[in-house]
Amino acid sequence: AQKILDDDHYGLEKVKERIVEYLAVQQRSKKLKGPILCLVGPPGVGKTSLGKSVARATGREFIRISLGGVRDESEIRGHRRTYIGSMPGKIIQALKKAKTTNPLILLDEIDKMGQDFRGDPASAMLEVLDPEQNGTFVDHYLEVEYDLSNVMFLTTANSYNMPSPLLDRMEIISLAGYTEDEKSEIAKQHLIGKQIKNHGLKKTEFELTDGALSEMIRTYTREAGVRNLEREIAKLTRKAVTKLVKKEAEKVTVTPDNLEDFLGVKKFRYGLVEKEDQIGVVTGLAWTSVGGDLLQIEALRLPGKGRMKTTGKLGDVMKESIDAASSYVRSIAPSIGVKPPKFDTM
Repeated sequence: AQKILDDDHYGLEKVKERIVEYLAVQQRSKKLKGPILCLVGPPGVGKTSLGKSVARATGREFIRISLGGVRDESEIRGHRRTYIGSMPGKIIQALKKAKTTNPLILLDEIDKMGQDFRGDPASAMLEVLDPEQNGTFVDHYLEVEYDLSNVMFLTTANSYNMPSPLLDRMEIISLAGYTEDEKSEIAKQHLIGKQIKNHGLKKTEFELTDGALSEMIRTYTREAGVRNLEREIAKLTRKAVTKLVKKEAEKVTVTPDNLEDFLGVKKFRYGLVEKEDQIGVVTGLAWTSVGGDLLQIEALRLPGKGRMKTTGKLGDVMKESIDAASSYVRSIAPSIGVKPPKFDTM
């Protein structure tokens, strides 16, 4: 099981460790209930594909249920048979498709469920995801109790924006975005080989150097996962196939020097923002959903009445930081030779 998980995914040690722990305990205790794990992380870090690997490692059938946009409670619990076109809910349909009572069911995008006049599907999921209750799950279509305690549920989400009772029933495992080194290893072990195969290339016909790969990650992608990186690698392989078909080259090697010829102008800046300090400009650190970033904050002194005006769509934390910086400068003004009354005229 450990080998399957390691072969399919680089990193994600917390999830792998939890799955291996479950399998180890299962060997000792035959009546162990399946864990209900929730993988929370940004898009593209491998949450959904990890579900397939876990199914392989545990020897279970894999069924994926997408919950994005589900607003009707009947989608989970089924419709009563008195309605025209009634059918079982997604859970019972998944078990019917799996043809077994102990599959691995991946509930994808569980944080994207909504609610309207037809009911609250998130509340219906409480019974499904509670190990103490799901042994007597009742689907409205079947109208009999069904035991879900042997099913292993794995859920995925991009955020913790879920009802508290639902969060309480799951074991949360946070997946951080990949570092540059991790992205590089994932590309070497999985993505490059996959795109070479998909585009009908031979390994002897295409080469992406380590330097070019690092440059791609730094200046052509800005993401927590590796989806855009895979798209850029696919673009390289398409260009390589075109060159080979036109007989312009027998082998295509991508280096940092010719990378722009394949991918065009760089999309993002990397490294030092400015080599020399400028008066009135300071470099700040910013947090975004795809990772850390650098930004330049510029201040300009104009004649006025001592008020400070900020531009841009700033949040409360940023405004508080500006006020703190202003207060600090005022407090040390005498020690750096600035007379306090000067602040009241600009």
